[in-house]
Amino acid sequence: MQSKKTVVSKMITYGMVILAFVIVFALDQSGLISRHMRSMLVPIGINIILAVSLNLTVGFLGELTLGHAGFMSVGAYAGCLFSIYTADLLPLAARFPLAMLLGGIVAAVFGIIIGVPVLRLKGDYLAIVTLAFGEIIRSVIINLNFTGGASGLKGTPQDSTYPITFVVILIMLFVIMNLVESKHGRAITAIRDNRIAAEACGINITYYKLLAFVVAAFFAGVAGVLFGHNYSILTAGTFDYNMSIEILVMVVLGGMGSIRGSIIAATVITILPEALRFLEDYRMLIYAVVLIIVMIVNASPRFTGMRDFLSPKTWIAILTKKNNGKEAA
Repeated sequence: MQSKKTVVSKMITYGMVILAFVIVFALDQSGLISRHMRSMLVPIGINIILAVSLNLTVGFLGELTLGHAGFMSVGAYAGCLFSIYTADLLPLAARFPLAMLLGGIVAAVFGIIIGVPVLRLKGDYLAIVTLAFGEIIRSVIINLNFTGGASGLKGTPQDSTYPITFVVILIMLFVIMNLVESKHGRAITAIRDNRIAAEACGINITYYKLLAFVVAAFFAGVAGVLFGHNYSILTAGTFDYNMSIEILVMVVLGGMGSIRGSIIAATVITILPEALRFLEDYRMLIYAVVLIIVMIVNASPRFTGMRDFLSPKTWIAILTKKNNGKEAA
């Protein structure tokens, strides 16, 4: 059974996401959001899904993987091809959820195929192999005829909307947060903290590493389907190693093992380049400098102490302690 602190922490995360959606929806209905800003809402949601799902592998499991864009591309093409071939056969209400489910399942299958051999590796070796996997997938897609080749896949219905993306985010948060707080999640974090001790306690290392890897791959595939249905042309070149590294930056910037941090970092990193667009040639330079400064400050012990003090977990612990003191009195 989950503790009171865990339940409150989860409610804070859900509340933060729901409140953000309500505010955005109200502003959109009032006409206060520009067309350009509205077009950013789905990419923000997609990056949130990618960052939180990768955090399960990198933050909670403690394994560095750089193939998240590869799983995203597999799911994207599977879901988009399904939508193209069933556009005249199924209504939107059935077609799009099935496309997301199919994309997630196909990405999860690839996660099993890749995970079984490569999860025996650790550290830099695992990162290099998963990065190579992403590049192999991209090269294969470019050379297939039914995926559109180098010119890209055309004709995908543009079904992605930010309310649908918001629902997917809630489902993902429910699955991953409950997984992390379950006995499976405790086994996953035990492997991260001390692999030898976890194995000595009887934890099946291979099973739990593969579980985290497959769940992360599934949601990467779902994010890929949302991505593919948000643009008129889907090209394999989009899913290169730069995308995998950008997703990893979101995880590191938000904090390893912090779901709320991944949500905030994904939002900021998606918006920041567009917010700096008026600077033209200096936009990406300033974007890189801001990221460097944030990472340096984030690693500062003084900032870490302040962040821990402002953390909801700290205040939940303080309030719980006060309530227990009153009850004892």
